[in-house]
Amino acid sequence: MNRRPTLLAALALTATAALTLSACGSDDDSTAKDNDKIAGADTDKEKSPSPSESPSTSAARPKIELPSDVTYEFQWKKTGDPSKDAVLSDSEQRVKAVDMAIAEQDPLHEAYRFYSEGTAAAGSEKYIKEFVDHQARTTGLTRYYNEDVTVHDDGTAALVYCEDQSKAYNKFLKTGKTDVTPVTKDAYVIYASTLRKNKSGVWVTERLTSQRGSAKCQP
Repeated sequence: MNRRPTLLAALALTATAALTLSACGSDDDSTAKDNDKIAGADTDKEKSPSPSESPSTSAARPKIELPSDVTYEFQWKKTGDPSKDAVLSDSEQRVKAVDMAIAEQDPLHEAYRFYSEGTAAAGSEKYIKEFVDHQARTTGLTRYYNEDVTVHDDGTAALVYCEDQSKAYNKFLKTGKTDVTPVTKDAYVIYASTLRKNKSGVWVTERLTSQRGSAKCQP
């Protein structure tokens, strides 16, 4: 199987199947015909400049520490709007926190639960546990791009973005083997998330959906 499927595909793996990855657990898997609907929702090699460089300091945030072979290229641009930039920053930290939980083999890791609640957190927990069960983790470079963020007056927000998994792979802990597979259109994934600003000023992801092979994310 390929790297990084959506959560529902990952949960379908048998004990002998090769695990495939996703940078963040998803609580839903839409059909291909829903790509347009998702995209319109409410609308560290060297890391490129991104909103994460100036996160909110209103909460004691967990320190994100990852293996040196787990790297990212966040091409999300600063908007100049403090709320939108905070949404992008906290979403980036959630992505990294999930990979840290996988690397540390902890399905209940406090870091990703700091940045997610509800079905998003539950989906990530199940997803991380698949890696633990298979004694595997992520490795390689993952790119994020084509972001579209909307902030609402009621303290909620919506974020749609693309993920390029073409240089991200599975790494099995017992053998150290990296499962390098051919790149297909399924290496490009579209995500849609809904977030809420909590009392500590953190934009927490409450729901996350994804669709693999999105035409909107192809290079």
